[in-house]
Amino acid sequence: MEKKAWTKFWDNFWNVFWREDSFKGWLISIIFLFIIIKGLFFPILTLTTGTTLPLVIVESCSMYHEGNLLSNQTSWWQDHDQKYNKFSISEMEFNDFIFKKGFNKGDILFITRAKPEKIQVGDVIIFNANYRNPIIHRVVEIKQTEQGLTFATIGDNNNGQLSIEKTISENQLVGKASVKLVPYFGWVKLIFFEKTKSSLDRGFCQKN
Repeated sequence: MEKKAWTKFWDNFWNVFWREDSFKGWLISIIFLFIIIKGLFFPILTLTTGTTLPLVIVESCSMYHEGNLLSNQTSWWQDHDQKYNKFSISEMEFNDFIFKKGFNKGDILFITRAKPEKIQVGDVIIFNANYRNPIIHRVVEIKQTEQGLTFATIGDNNNGQLSIEKTISENQLVGKASVKLVPYFGWVKLIFFEKTKSSLDRGFCQKN
């Protein structure tokens, strides 16, 4: 009897979830997919990538390049060379870096584990800095200390370094950006939080 009741329940659920074209069916589908993504997909992705943030939505313009993927790299470098020359990074070296044309607010990035000994100058890392969200910036300097490796980063679109990114310890690392999965799609979420930001941080990215 219990088996028949369970079978009937499942048949009804599946009919609503898959076949019924109604608000109730749509709502159940959304809830079911959310549970699957949150309870199964992300835990598996976390285990596979070795980081607690396997997918990240870019929330600021600190890594933006004017023109985005269509930006003129030579022109961009001329505007930003001084801050990289300080770390002995040449234009030729920069052009071999990952995300050499940066990324945009709303882009979704695929993140993998950041093994300290594997990180190189030019990599884009995610680290905790006692901000509301982790910071995503480019590594410009690596030092060996008695406590381990330390990293210094900078935002491609920032005029200089933030004080909190001049000495980043190994235990602050969250992950390393590996691939831009989907451009702009993160705006589906960001649009709901724009009003909570300062006027300078709202809207689409512009050149600094």
